[in-house]
Amino acid sequence: MEKEDWKPFRNTWDKSERKEFDDIFDSPLLYLPACSNSVQLIPLHPIIMSILFHHYKEIIQCTSEVEQIEARINKHRRLTIKVEEEEEEEENKVGIATNDYC
Repeated sequence: MEKEDWKPFRNTWDKSERKEFDDIFDSPLLYLPACSNSVQLIPLHPIIMSILFHHYKEIIQCTSEVEQIEARINKHRRLTIKVEEEEEEEENKVGIATNDYC
């Protein structure tokens, strides 16, 4: 019923955006038991809360993925710095040995 009430608003969007709007409105279906157990005078409230909750979970997942990527990048960066330091140390040893012969 609520979805039907939003149909005029939905129809103002481009076709690609309508699909995204439908996806948003379909996300409460994932939390149907919680919505049905919610006693609200305004039926839209549990729908909005379900949408917000779903997006919150997606944000948490994205944040976790970004942190994992950052950890891999930082690990690679530390390894690169270590290799560069070892190469520089090796070059310094060669330079000192060369100066000893001069």
